[in-house]
Amino acid sequence: MNILKEKFLEVIRAVTPIVVLVLIIHFLFVPLPTSSLIGFLFGAIVIVIGLAIFLMGIDIALEPIGSHMGKGIARSNKIIVVVIVGLLLGFFISSAEPSLTVLGNQIGLVTGGDITSSFIVIVVSLGIAVMVVVGLLRVVYSLSIIPILTIAYGLILLLSFFTSTEFLSISFDASGATTGSITVPFLLALSTGIASLKKSSKNSGEDSFGLVAIASTGAILSVMIVNVFSPTEELSGSLDIVMGTENGFFLDLIREIFNQIGEVIVAILPIVILFGLYQIIWLKLPKRKLNKILIGVLYVFIGLVLFLSGVNAGFMNVGSLIGYTLAAQESYGLLFILGFSLGFLSILAEPAVSVLTKQIGAVTSGAIKPVAVLSTLSIGVGLAILLSTMRLVIFDLELWHILLPGYLLAIFLSYVVPKRFVGMAFDAGGVASGPMTATFILAFIQGAAEAIPHASVLIDGFGMIALVALMPILSLQIFGLIYHLKAKQTQKSVN
Repeated sequence: MNILKEKFLEVIRAVTPIVVLVLIIHFLFVPLPTSSLIGFLFGAIVIVIGLAIFLMGIDIALEPIGSHMGKGIARSNKIIVVVIVGLLLGFFISSAEPSLTVLGNQIGLVTGGDITSSFIVIVVSLGIAVMVVVGLLRVVYSLSIIPILTIAYGLILLLSFFTSTEFLSISFDASGATTGSITVPFLLALSTGIASLKKSSKNSGEDSFGLVAIASTGAILSVMIVNVFSPTEELSGSLDIVMGTENGFFLDLIREIFNQIGEVIVAILPIVILFGLYQIIWLKLPKRKLNKILIGVLYVFIGLVLFLSGVNAGFMNVGSLIGYTLAAQESYGLLFILGFSLGFLSILAEPAVSVLTKQIGAVTSGAIKPVAVLSTLSIGVGLAILLSTMRLVIFDLELWHILLPGYLLAIFLSYVVPKRFVGMAFDAGGVASGPMTATFILAFIQGAAEAIPHASVLIDGFGMIALVALMPILSLQIFGLIYHLKAKQTQKSVN
């Protein structure tokens, strides 16, 4: 129970700043309908409860499963095992990711069902699966991450010239959304499990990073490839702005819980089956440890159902309502300020970020403090949301105007920054865009896009998660470069 208490306090500290900011917005700038505000507050409570239970389940179940299976892959020392297990785990872990589910639902909603949630989830999960295999082979054979990322982003750059504007935004958003609260801890545990058995390798610490970064490129590539080889007619979209809850928060919540139960079972069950087969055939954990993992899986299920239900029942609607009202009033200065503030605070609410910052601290033996990493990421995400709001207002500012030079700079820096920071930075780009970003802030941006005449909800409303995934890469690489230069200067002064 101490773990649950710790997780509750962690989530409360994370979600409270966003709740306080929304209350300030309500009382000073955008008065919300009473039913919407009540729905948001109760939704936040359900999210806190769900996220805390979910994170406890991650610690008890999914991280150990990832670590055990990673060690099993390393012990097998067979390429065929790496390929088969990597494909299966990559696909099922991605399809279980709540952020991807939320994004898929939002895409389906905005396009009126022309692009379905299941289509997005399947295509993205296939791409993730292929690149998870590439990432695992890199760890097993201690290959450098830099040329792999250079090739992957080179292909992305090439395909972007043939991808429609709508799918360009969706592909990069899918990459950010799929590396969230299930995928990141599992993949980090998987890569750490493999790297831990390579103690003879001086690069084992560096090898534990980068799998998330490589996997996330698979989402972009798969969506782009589908669009290039199976182009669709020009799409259009709109977002219904709802003033208040439909049937009252609690009725909406109960309906959402029943809707989510089946979807979450379908998402989690394949992971449990794969681990069960591994346990029966090779692992053979003692009954006590196995029971603990199964209880953790139950926590993951309950927490995920509550989290997604809280998001859909009252949380996202307020985000779109605030964005829509500010943009309709042409309060663009306030839109920019609140956008940066939401981005800066939202990173604190991402559970996968705490997983990454702790691992960075552990791998560097405490030399890099989690607080320093978190501050760097907060500034990066704040700037990403600011750029997203500017895209809505500035008529000629398109997504590729920011992403193209941004990723070119990121690839260039990867050859300058110390190698251990490259994997960390690209992993950070994935973990920064988790449940809070894919819910409240996505709704905020899309609400604003709906109110601005020249903006498109489908083109300009998406792409925000892509920027959230980019900016932490740049900010952490710059942080790493400064850290490296200071360390060299300190060493010189000592000598």
